Amino acid sequence: MRSYIDGFISLFFPVCCDACGRQLVTHEETLCIGCQMKLPRARMHDEKDNRIERLFWGRSDLAAATAFLKMPKKGVVHHLIHELKYNNNQAVGSRLGMLLGHELKNSQRMNHFDVIIPVPLHPKKLAIRGYNQCDSIAEGLSKVLEAEFSKDNLVRVKFNTSQTKRKRYERWENVESIFAVRFPHLLENKKVLLVDDVITTGSTIEACANELNKIEGIKLSVASLAVPIH
Repeated sequence: MRSYIDGFISLFFPVCCDACGRQLVTHEETLCIGCQMKLPRARMHDEKDNRIERLFWGRSDLAAATAFLKMPKKGVVHHLIHELKYNNNQAVGSRLGMLLGHELKNSQRMNHFDVIIPVPLHPKKLAIRGYNQCDSIAEGLSKVLEAEFSKDNLVRVKFNTSQTKRKRYERWENVESIFAVRFPHLLENKKVLLVDDVITTGSTIEACANELNKIEGIKLSVASLAVPIH
């Protein structure tokens, strides 16, 4: 009966794919199967010393790092990240986080974590925007990987301006010493996955990692939804 009701409702209020705009069918959520299959995957999870890991050499001690999708300046990934980050489309973050979670679950190097932590926003910025786009990504990952979702332990204690138009050194200066861990004992001897939406220079992740790595016995990895390509 429920399927008939859903079908009747969809005639008048169709739910469409956030990537291509096609009407979704039964069992499809947020993205149609075709668009999910066409997403340009970076396939770094089982590649030791991959592009993301090399970015942090000499900067942060990471067990592993990866990015899920390649993001050209234009295209479907850029569109989806924009929907997530600026249009409060948290369903996109959750769906892409779950897709990334399934890939990690089947990987050899990054298939188990105790805690998943999103890169936090400063409370002032959170109040202005109304949401942290990384929360939905991390929550989607946690559901698939069956790991604890922790969004209140790592906090941003200093308000900083946008990173978008800053050069690499300026980005590092802009995020230095702006993160803190409220309850470090909860992360002792844990495998932790730090999650961001896009990794560019890595300065924000570096600042987070430098705080988290002060915790005894922590084994820290990093994942982002996308990495820009030129």
